[in-house]
Amino acid sequence: MKILLTGATGFIGRYVVDRLIFKGIDFVTIGRKNPNLSREHINADLLSTNSFDQIVEEAQATHLIHLAWFAEHGKYWTSPLNNKWTASTVRLIEAFCNLKGQGVVVAGTCAEYDWSSGYCSEKSTLIKPQTLYGQAKDETRKLVFSICDQNNVYCAWGRIFFPYGKEEHPQRLIPSLISVFRGERPPFGVNSSQYRDLLYAHDVAEAFIFLLLSGKIGVFNISSGKPVQIIDLVYKIATILEENPRTILDLATERPGEPSLLVGKNSKLKSLGWKPEYTLDKGLKEVIKHY
Repeated sequence: MKILLTGATGFIGRYVVDRLIFKGIDFVTIGRKNPNLSREHINADLLSTNSFDQIVEEAQATHLIHLAWFAEHGKYWTSPLNNKWTASTVRLIEAFCNLKGQGVVVAGTCAEYDWSSGYCSEKSTLIKPQTLYGQAKDETRKLVFSICDQNNVYCAWGRIFFPYGKEEHPQRLIPSLISVFRGERPPFGVNSSQYRDLLYAHDVAEAFIFLLLSGKIGVFNISSGKPVQIIDLVYKIATILEENPRTILDLATERPGEPSLLVGKNSKLKSLGWKPEYTLDKGLKEVIKHY
């Protein structure tokens, strides 16, 4: 087995690289930057290349983990680059299948779901994306499964919920809370009553590799399956840092239009044998120690 990995310099991609190295699995990365100068890398811009066949031929990979997408914090929800990534993904996977690839795993998103459901299930929750990002991912999913099915290549689609970890964007919730409690930025309000599904990025990476090795076909939620109320998250981080959570909670604010509960049921993935290694407390301590 040799894996072609896209998005290796992204937040989740860096964890996938680390886990592949740890497991001794051969892989080659593709992108504008080399995430690990000691490993095999193909330099290419997936949004502008016209040489997908050449890239796949050079990689000589049997399997593909496709994570690359436009993910700039605060911008990816509405960016027109989402549609370009749909087109690029389709071309990459067509080339991979045409050159006798065996298996594909692609990163999807919980934004494909109807968020009014609260608990999201692969089998029963309505697909109703409300953003350009979610719509582009949903369209990509349909096309990717069609291409793989036509070429007898197995394909798994991993819908990521709310990952957290080391080196995520500093404006995301957990790094922002850590910065406040460390006195590095002013306090801000949160919707403390909301519930979200938080999964440490190490476990997200493990899920993608697990799906690829399993050879299973279908859509799988990559989630903790456990609702975490934001007020509890604030208390946990404040407690670890020995700070006062009221600094944040006294500024609590409501954000209209956001779901009060958004959790991914993960029983389908767990039934294959995968399970998270990190509890929320353990993951938060790892992240805070990193900072």
